[in-house]
Amino acid sequence: MTSSWRTTGWVLFGASLILALSLGVRHGFGLFLAPMSAEFGWGREVFAFAIALQNLVWGLVQPFTGAFADRFGATRAVVIGGILYALGLALMGLADSPWSLSMSAGVLIGIGLSGTSFSVLLGVVGRASPPEKRSMAMGIAAAAGSFGQFAMLPGSLGLIEWLGWSSALLALSLLIALIVPLTWMVEDRPHPALGQEQTLGEALREAAGHSGFWLLSLGFFVCGFQVVFIGVHLPAYLVDQHLQAEVGTTVLALVGLFNVFGTYIAGWLGSRLSKPRLLAGLYLLRSLVIVAFLWLPLSPWTAYAFGMAMGLLWLSTVPLTNGTVATLFGVRNLSMLGGIVFFFHQLGSFLGGWLGGYLYDRTGSYDLVWQISILLGVMAAVLNWPVREQPVPRLQVAGGLQ
Repeated sequence: MTSSWRTTGWVLFGASLILALSLGVRHGFGLFLAPMSAEFGWGREVFAFAIALQNLVWGLVQPFTGAFADRFGATRAVVIGGILYALGLALMGLADSPWSLSMSAGVLIGIGLSGTSFSVLLGVVGRASPPEKRSMAMGIAAAAGSFGQFAMLPGSLGLIEWLGWSSALLALSLLIALIVPLTWMVEDRPHPALGQEQTLGEALREAAGHSGFWLLSLGFFVCGFQVVFIGVHLPAYLVDQHLQAEVGTTVLALVGLFNVFGTYIAGWLGSRLSKPRLLAGLYLLRSLVIVAFLWLPLSPWTAYAFGMAMGLLWLSTVPLTNGTVATLFGVRNLSMLGGIVFFFHQLGSFLGGWLGGYLYDRTGSYDLVWQISILLGVMAAVLNWPVREQPVPRLQVAGGLQ
């Protein structure tokens, strides 16, 4: 497809709108933990498991959705994802048992997110962008997802207070349905298969034999653990510490607002500096921010400061990680390979979401999970540092990225 500035800008705008809707709604799920658990008399583990299952299903399905988008274009993948996402939200609003919650919030929304989130849409943006602009374009698209979190979290809370949690989810399902007509903006015609291009199996074998691919994947596992634990459990944690529920909502909104700047800056820096080294620094800074949050006396203002600092680091890993994958292996199979890396992110998301609820129900505290998050951040920094941002020999011989 052409990579003129008009086409790139149009695709980037459409992908940004879809990400803002998809991730804006998804980041508000933590607001439903307390009202649903209270109405049905569930412990926090029931809701936490459903959201953890959502992230696991999302990750399991993502490589297949990415491969489908790479071969047949992203439009179909986004349409199917948008329909399943809207249906899952509607059924979540009608859920009255752990099983129905897991099937709707867990399975259906998980599959829907695989077609309406980063791996597919950043693949579209990557193919539409020239190599020297790719990291920046991905940063802008990721920032749009963060703006959706900032803009829609207060709206989600307002819907819950106005309509109740069930009707609020039905209203959000109508909003997500808007993704379907927006897909015409990101029409993505895949490159015609040429004799010299890789097959799917060859792309998988090449990535599997590259140590940097696995180091990036393991580092992304940590990202998933941290963001889902914080996104799902932070509002309840702050209420446990005798702060108003509105404080937690504001903190998550601040995470979204400041991540707009964080992802943009990360994309800009990624086009100038080593992306793996930037990733190592981001993970280490996350651990330091969590340590400061737990060490300082808790108040609304320290919670807000935590949201702002964490927001700068929140999804900044996404353009850097996907940009590194594109540099290493090219863009022909970017949605699939990015989907595999994202699978590790979602394994971490499952563990962070579920373990938070599991350990809280058994210990009455989130302390151990906070400590695990700190240690994992340091580990991710160590894993990303040695990754070499150098195209595989196939691309060096070809003289550039495909």
